[in-house]
Amino acid sequence: MPLTPAARRKPLARDTRSLLISGSLILGTGALAALLAATLFGGLGKQGPHTNAGWLALMVAMGCLPFGTLLSALGIAKLFKR
Repeated sequence: MPLTPAARRKPLARDTRSLLISGSLILGTGALAALLAATLFGGLGKQGPHTNAGWLALMVAMGCLPFGTLLSALGIAKLFKR
């Protein structure tokens, strides 16, 4: 019985799966924090957010977006390296 192309694929390594899941969750958290800072937490003005919650959400977004992007890129690179 011949194997289909999907059956011939190797399963993802555990570390690759961890990188992809962690990276996407952190990236999603950053995107959600940026969206909340721009809308629900008072919006963003010329000099930054208008509320303390907005500043906190902006700081979370500024930390999560670059780190989540790099972590996701590493996971994608490991995925295509196989």
